[in-house]
Amino acid sequence: MNHDDFAALLTPEGQALLAGLRDYDPATELATATRLRREHPAALVSAALGQARLRGRAVAKFGERDAYRMYFTPGGGEMATRASVAAYRAERIAALGVRSLADLCCGIGGDAIALARAGIRVLAVDRDPLTAAVARANAEALGLAELIEVREADVTEVDTSGYDAVFLDPARRGGRGRIFDPEAYSPPLSWAVETARAARYAAIKIAPGIPHEAVPAEAEAEWISDTGDVKEAVLWFAAPLEPAPGTATTPAATTPATTPAVTPGAVRATLLPGPHSLRTTDPLPDPETGPVGRYLYEPDGAVIRAHLVAEVAAGLGGRLIDPTIAYITADELRATPYATAYEITDVLPFGLKKLKALLREREVGVLTVKKRGSAIEPEELRKKVKPQGRNAATVFLTRVAGAPSMLIGFPAPAP
Repeated sequence: MNHDDFAALLTPEGQALLAGLRDYDPATELATATRLRREHPAALVSAALGQARLRGRAVAKFGERDAYRMYFTPGGGEMATRASVAAYRAERIAALGVRSLADLCCGIGGDAIALARAGIRVLAVDRDPLTAAVARANAEALGLAELIEVREADVTEVDTSGYDAVFLDPARRGGRGRIFDPEAYSPPLSWAVETARAARYAAIKIAPGIPHEAVPAEAEAEWISDTGDVKEAVLWFAAPLEPAPGTATTPAATTPATTPAVTPGAVRATLLPGPHSLRTTDPLPDPETGPVGRYLYEPDGAVIRAHLVAEVAAGLGGRLIDPTIAYITADELRATPYATAYEITDVLPFGLKKLKALLREREVGVLTVKKRGSAIEPEELRKKVKPQGRNAATVFLTRVAGAPSMLIGFPAPAP
């Protein structure tokens, strides 16, 4: 889709076409296209069908109400922040007292929409003409045009000094897929960090796989998951507050009203829905290891990425089953939002024959396979053991005290 094709979608004819494709079935696209081309230009029909497909895919990320009013580019929909994550981040930014923000590398405008709905005035900037046009159309379609100004420009040339905060989302995909080197982001992470340091408040969205050693010392690093899937990491910055004339600068003079909600040097894991946030500035040492107890806890991915497994283990009175594996075990069941609990019935050395015999004996037909520290792929295991029966079980392929092992159990009831 080029800029002219997109502009045609915004005409009355284009809008009527899109409305008629609200519930179309992609399996009948050829017949639908043939029918529509009898009455409409072929280029417009192609653009409308493409947009209908993108809207259907976007429902999982934005929900039906917004997805079928918004516009997308093929790459823009994939790279956009999930609405629940964007809303959480926008609420956190609004809680800092931010009323205006420069959203650099805004994409199709998903974050700008969440920020505007949180009451923040947004300058949304993207250098790609089509992407900027889509972001502008989305602001208008959702009734947020008064709060969102979209500007087509190179973000490195935009003056952000008049805004309370800056949000940066460097492009992490190129012609060959994902980009793992932060300095190969567009713009590079080093430029984003320098821009953040110059702002009163700033947040940089980055890939969750960023090494901890790459996090600037003055930033708070947050890993965010949504319904168990790690979605992103965010580097938060807050400029030091200037003390009022005559105010003491000792720590005792700091009050809640002047303490920023961004803590330099902190690491945080946030789980959605909730939110549930676990944060520390002084990480605990690695937990002790010990034998597998009655319960096994699988920490959320955000907890693991934030290196906060020890904090969760301490809260559960638990230990690790292996010093290199992020599974926590305990003898008692305790409630926690930061890990999923399983009751373990069997701990066995790894062996497919032994596992197959046990599953057959217990009539296990629904088998959930989880792995950590094992080379066996879950689907490969299922094919080999061929589960059959009326019961369900979960098998963990992992290591216990360095030895390849199988742990069999089931989700534990709520304590």
